[in-house]
Amino acid sequence: MPHAAVLSEDGQAIARAFVEARRSGRALPTYPGTPPATLEAAYAIQDAAIALMPDAVLGWKLGRIPPPLDAQFGAGRLAGPIFAASVRPAEGVTDFALIEGGFGAVEAEYLLLMAETPPLREGWTVAEATRLVSQIRVGVEIAGSPFPGINDHGPAVTASDFGNNAGLILGAEVARDWDGDPRALDDLTCTMRIDGETVGTGGATSIPGGPFDSLAFLLNALGQRGLRPQAGQWISTGAATGVHRIAIGQTAEADFGPHGIIACRAIRAEGGTP
Repeated sequence: MPHAAVLSEDGQAIARAFVEARRSGRALPTYPGTPPATLEAAYAIQDAAIALMPDAVLGWKLGRIPPPLDAQFGAGRLAGPIFAASVRPAEGVTDFALIEGGFGAVEAEYLLLMAETPPLREGWTVAEATRLVSQIRVGVEIAGSPFPGINDHGPAVTASDFGNNAGLILGAEVARDWDGDPRALDDLTCTMRIDGETVGTGGATSIPGGPFDSLAFLLNALGQRGLRPQAGQWISTGAATGVHRIAIGQTAEADFGPHGIIACRAIRAEGGTP
């Protein structure tokens, strides 16, 4: 059964502040209110902010909550929406916008496309999750927030601003049979470079439980909020090489070996971008 937190006036003001800052391309030097102490409170802020955005949700991102915070907050991951205007295919060097004075990072990811809208329930298993996926791609998640300290105050703060998501770049399709096989992607590896320097290496096994475990977590976590991923939405399953800070003007390359290289460049947000 859904059990969303009741949002306070302060929480509503936080949601408005983040949405207005993102839409205007303006940084927030400090957190715009009393930081949420629980993930439940953070998701109440996130839900209010989603309702204020003049854009459709085209996907969901997952981010790891490391020990000991996972025990403290009762979850090993956090989730956030990805908005349609911020999703784009990889083409040459793909530009993405960051708010000057805010937070910016790139993450090499494995992306799952929802084949159908699943029933609203909890208790999803990883094997069940594999059967909801129609396509797998490599990709780059753009992590970004108007608040530069978004990742410095625990997972509830991160989750409250769309899970620190600012976009998604879609790379090449990964062709293989994964139906009922949660470990079907275990051989996939990748490397991240920024301005030609290697900043991280990893792969599908770097994601705790693997990418399909991320989807199972999302199904159950959204179910607790009375939500579910929709057919046609992309699920960005977690940072495979780490969360790599990037500055405006820098270029990143996510090298997925036989599945190609995604090159992208950070540019200054001018307003009107998620």
